[in-house]
Amino acid sequence: MSITRYATAHWQGDLKSGQGTLATPASGLLDGTRYGFNTRFGDARGTNPEELIAAAHAGCFAMALSAKLAEAGHPPASLDARADVTLSTDGGPSISSIRLTVNADVPGIDAMKFRALAEDAEKHCPVSRALSAVPISMEANLG
Repeated sequence: MSITRYATAHWQGDLKSGQGTLATPASGLLDGTRYGFNTRFGDARGTNPEELIAAAHAGCFAMALSAKLAEAGHPPASLDARADVTLSTDGGPSISSIRLTVNADVPGIDAMKFRALAEDAEKHCPVSRALSAVPISMEANLG
């Protein structure tokens, strides 16, 4: 079985003065959402590819960790995941690192087991695997 999801991007103009919109027609979550040079390299309102990668990675990791914890007999009360995606401009723009942070409320689990399950979830979530060319670090906090 396979599942395909899609998004669309529309761009007009050159890199610095142009502008674009993103859409996710199936879900409707993004519908004409602005993006451009100033939303990526400045502070203009809108999104950018790195923010979208961060959202996908945080969401995927939280789901993967939830599954691992439940399989180990410790379903989480809550997980708050954050992904910080760093875009380096040295030598041309590239994503240079990703830092995952998770704060978890998981009844009945010790810190070592939680850490091991978090590391396993990070290593095996589909987005982490897709981004394996980028160094990924993780901080897992139980409490």
